[in-house]
Amino acid sequence: MITEETATRSRVALRKLASGVAVLTFRDGDRAHAATVSSVAAVSRDPLLLGTSLRRGSLFADLVREAGARFAVNILGAHQAALASWFADPDRPRGLAQFDCVAWTPDPYSGAPLIDGSLAGLGCGLRSHTPAGDHHLLVAEVFAGVPGEGVPLLSYAGQLHDGTLRSLPERQAHPDSARRTGSAEEGPAAMPTVTGAPR
Repeated sequence: MITEETATRSRVALRKLASGVAVLTFRDGDRAHAATVSSVAAVSRDPLLLGTSLRRGSLFADLVREAGARFAVNILGAHQAALASWFADPDRPRGLAQFDCVAWTPDPYSGAPLIDGSLAGLGCGLRSHTPAGDHHLLVAEVFAGVPGEGVPLLSYAGQLHDGTLRSLPERQAHPDSARRTGSAEEGPAAMPTVTGAPR
């Protein structure tokens, strides 16, 4: 049986998983919406699939399901922390007005806003929408991609961080390095990671 204390400790432990931050965008005529997420992950290479999750009752998920199932994923850079906060603010304007303070161009595939200066923009088509606990799990196929450059924005322990990437020496990248040096930090930190982002 899982006690409340165990559940709390487990939630705190899971927050130690660093992840990239993204803004999902949708547009269908005059209808538009966006949502900040830190749960985007690559699911498959062939076909190219990604997954993300949104809370139950998410307006974004409802719009995507109802209107053609196309949307865009904007992977944010460290310089875009303000945008991550903006698109997570429940008091921001609705519809296209929420993009008034943002420079963007329409994604050729989905028509959704691609935010200028992002690390990458992905045009996606929804493949599946599955209830998962208090969230919905969305799996989408990537049909178009626009890569950029820069330092990623990361979410860690409930806060946004500058994800400056520092390559580790080859000797540190070996799992045995932690035992050889006696450091508990070098082992996990040196393992390769894959990054991909609520309402």
